[in-house]
Amino acid sequence: MKIVQILPELNEGGVERGTMELNRELVKRGHESIVISHGGKLVSTIEADGGVHYTLDVCSKNIFTALPRAYKLRKLLKEIAPDIVHVRSRVPAWLTYVANKPLKIPFVTTVHGLNSINAYSKIMTKGDRVIAVSEVVKAHIVKGYGVEESKISVIQRGVDMHKFSMERMDQSFIVSFKREYQLENKFVVSSVGRVTWLKDYETFIRAIALTKEKIPNIVGLIVGGVREDKQNYYESLKQLAKEEGVEENIYFTGSQTHIAEVYSLSDILVNASLKMGNVARTVTESLAMNTPVIATTFEGLNNLIVDGVNGAVIETQNPQDLAKKLSFLAQNMPRDVRQTLPKVFTLEYLVSETLNVYERVLEEER
Repeated sequence: MKIVQILPELNEGGVERGTMELNRELVKRGHESIVISHGGKLVSTIEADGGVHYTLDVCSKNIFTALPRAYKLRKLLKEIAPDIVHVRSRVPAWLTYVANKPLKIPFVTTVHGLNSINAYSKIMTKGDRVIAVSEVVKAHIVKGYGVEESKISVIQRGVDMHKFSMERMDQSFIVSFKREYQLENKFVVSSVGRVTWLKDYETFIRAIALTKEKIPNIVGLIVGGVREDKQNYYESLKQLAKEEGVEENIYFTGSQTHIAEVYSLSDILVNASLKMGNVARTVTESLAMNTPVIATTFEGLNNLIVDGVNGAVIETQNPQDLAKKLSFLAQNMPRDVRQTLPKVFTLEYLVSETLNVYERVLEEER
């Protein structure tokens, strides 16, 4: 098959890494993989893994340039002539929907989260088939848009169990990273993801402050890049750390390419996301690295994290609860948490199920 994936840009984040991994695995299986985005630092990885990348502005939300960009995308898709187009975000989905009308290329969308129910987000349900990253997301779009359940496939975020394993660690990076942030003999609590309000780093910082007395050597790592439009938010987080008296305990490390190593050197991973932290990519990857996870949940979510087994579940925006769970796990650290990761959360399963979706779409078109 010739498969095109379209997403806004290729810098960092779960959508970006999912696209990058699927690109690599498709090539391994003998498929032709093409990615269209506005570009970014992961383009070189797409190409090094055997994929082809085309740079096109499918990122901007400027409605005045939308039609010209859709026409450019139409021309590009006509030239590529793919078997399947797989879109992973709303702006690219709108552009693809317009571009694809006369082309009628089979069209798949992935809904990655619980966006507000509105006309703008509804575009993600317009694929010939829709992939939802959890049962909660599926229920959300069925209830919100009346999508037929048979049209939706639930495919959980999948972690590469080969890459995320202790045997593959770059020990020299771990040594230098620990030296740079003075992490020796520290209790390291990490939170991974781009710096945005959705990750609720405020709760993370406040919880570190609350835990500092019980765990004096605690250090909080915020591991993620800062976009230009998030600079003010980033500065507010640094100010909050200062106000809470943990300016010396919180490190903003920026985006890191050796993310598996960051998980491995962490004692605990925290995902305080305001939405579905419990099944996020950071959660599955951390478990694969045998690092316990503290994560938020959502009503109806089939939690991957179980209290005391592989980490703990916390209330959203509750630093007291997070501090309590940090203190508990510090004294009762779960072991062998890698073994708690179900098969449906592995990359191998994700790729196989995604290819099944593609095959079904093509079969329906025949």
